[in-house]
Amino acid sequence: MTAAADAGQAVADAHRHEWAFVLASTVRVAQDLDLAEECVQEAYAVALSAWERDGIPTNPVAWLTTTAKRRAMDAIRRERTFRSKLPLLVEPEVTVDEPALGRVTAVELEDAVPDERLRLIFTCCHPALAQEAQLALTLRLVCGLPTSDVARALLVSEQTMAARITRAKKKITVARIPYRLPRPADLPDRLAAVLSVLHLLFTAGHTAPSGPALMRTDLADRALHLVRALRELMPDEPEVRGLLALLVVTDARRTTRTSSDGRLLRLQEQDRSRWDRTALAEAHELIVAGLRGGRAGRYMLQAAIASLYAEAPSYEQTDWPQIVALYDRLLVLWPSPVVALNRTVPVSMVHGPAVALALVEALEQDERLSRYQYLPTIKADLLQRLGRTDEAAAAYRVALELTDNEVERAFLAGRLTDQGNSVGTMPRQAASSGRAPSE
Repeated sequence: MTAAADAGQAVADAHRHEWAFVLASTVRVAQDLDLAEECVQEAYAVALSAWERDGIPTNPVAWLTTTAKRRAMDAIRRERTFRSKLPLLVEPEVTVDEPALGRVTAVELEDAVPDERLRLIFTCCHPALAQEAQLALTLRLVCGLPTSDVARALLVSEQTMAARITRAKKKITVARIPYRLPRPADLPDRLAAVLSVLHLLFTAGHTAPSGPALMRTDLADRALHLVRALRELMPDEPEVRGLLALLVVTDARRTTRTSSDGRLLRLQEQDRSRWDRTALAEAHELIVAGLRGGRAGRYMLQAAIASLYAEAPSYEQTDWPQIVALYDRLLVLWPSPVVALNRTVPVSMVHGPAVALALVEALEQDERLSRYQYLPTIKADLLQRLGRTDEAAAAYRVALELTDNEVERAFLAGRLTDQGNSVGTMPRQAASSGRAPSE
């Protein structure tokens, strides 16, 4: 490869894997999300030419972090100078710790990566922001998801999501929300939002909302890393334990979700002997301890459901009645239409596809699921099991129009082809669907 190609690949890798850390570090200096994001973007742009000219640094993330922080400090100093020259036109300036601005070293290796990211996550999940804004802002900035993917994850349009993120950033600036971890007494008020963010981050990695690969393992790994860090911070919180169990048991199937040629494999097609038994044992221990500890929360119940799928000798031998019972408990705690939709799968195995289909058709009236691709996918499967192949094909077409992940699109196209339906001229539109079922 040429020097330019090497530099480009290194910058792309750093952007994919280290954006959140560089941004979180820069925010502490900039004290402004817009300024920090601008400085980080400039640092990545400068890296392209600098790394081609001087070679890729030994520690790329340190180089990027230092560059972004210095640009933030320069911007703050320029603003101070501007204000000092226009004393009659501006309000008294807020004192900036100038010595602190000069204490940025070549790399702050003593900074713990999880603490940096968690600090920014907790900032974005401040109670002063609406929950939708908390989730949107954190997924976009800390997790580095494109606005379009954040919109899909939260079941809204991209335009709505962009406006929501802009409003949240302005609210942080106006309210002067500090960029630090809250006091221990304040953590519970933000925990629910932080857990939701980390769950959505993992889900976006487990099944990428868009792109050529089924998974984005960097996002899944980041979510697992952050949840483990959160458990160290709050070891006695049962729902932190529950989310960790859910992520661990779900991730145990990572290597079996696609075939050697990249084809999506459904749960019943996966080689259970290749599932990560160490991870499953860890999840089982967390779940047992959590269920014994008292009333299980939503993440612990989801973990228990995923564990029942994983512990069964085969798909057919899954304890379907117990899974339905757990979903019933989950719906009481978390009356989400996505949970209700996921419940129809085990219901179909206990009471038959006709009963489950009636539930799915009722859920079609919920506007929150109007662009959720897994609803028509489940509906198509139920219709096919009932022998209503023409209707199943129509449902698969709807699902295909709503799906932007290429591996999932290939799977849906294959299901249509199996029924003798051509998809070559099928229209495609931008997806703004939500997250995939956890199982």
